[in-house]
Amino acid sequence: MKINIIFVSKDLSRASLMLEMLSRQGYSVATAHRAREVMGMLAEKSFDMVMVGQNLADEEGLTFLKNLRAKNKNIPVIAVLESPDTLLDHMPSGMSTEALLPHGPSGREAPKISYKLAFFQLGADEVLGYSQDLHESVARIRAVVRRTVSVQADEVLKMNEIELNMSSYTVRIASKEITVTAKEFDLLYVFLSSPNRVLSRPYLIERVWGYNYFGSPRTVDVHVRRLRSKMGKASRYVHTVPCVGYKLVPGAKQGK
Repeated sequence: MKINIIFVSKDLSRASLMLEMLSRQGYSVATAHRAREVMGMLAEKSFDMVMVGQNLADEEGLTFLKNLRAKNKNIPVIAVLESPDTLLDHMPSGMSTEALLPHGPSGREAPKISYKLAFFQLGADEVLGYSQDLHESVARIRAVVRRTVSVQADEVLKMNEIELNMSSYTVRIASKEITVTAKEFDLLYVFLSSPNRVLSRPYLIERVWGYNYFGSPRTVDVHVRRLRSKMGKASRYVHTVPCVGYKLVPGAKQGK
């Protein structure tokens, strides 16, 4: 069963890498800019999770979450913020400090509230930051899915003796687990997803490092070399295409 997510934010480009990784791991992610779009989508289709930015095109994320929770108390919600620990500089329209800290201290001076705490108080299941490690963020999203959605079977991608487990983020070759970095795992995923296709270095940079990476394309060569050294005999499947990039050939024989 595919997990269906809505991501709503005023600036969706800020989350492009996260959305790309979620898509690669098998999640179906629909996007929206406005609260009313999300409410319409939820009324028309069954979704498993809502992810919300700090601001939407038509209202603040906190206001959206408050209104969503008034109508739907069960759907998991994850907030993705620029700076989760930043203190609120104003109270969103229609809210009070008491609404966000119903059991907080009383007095003339209102207590300081961070955006993270405010989202949690209004019913968010998790709060992430854009500066957070991308793989940690996706792992936290998957943890919320495990807690709130019916148990899913492991997502496994196989080719010959190579096996990638997308749920546990592990690699096995000939039934033996090997230790790879996050980037090496993503490289191997792209290779296995595109057998017999020539993959240029710029393409691999875009898929693995993201659109905003401005380093040398030769970093691909470094990571592929390290990945091959860990793959043992299975490294024969990854072919170098001179002056272009790489190609995975499932039928490659030992010694090619």
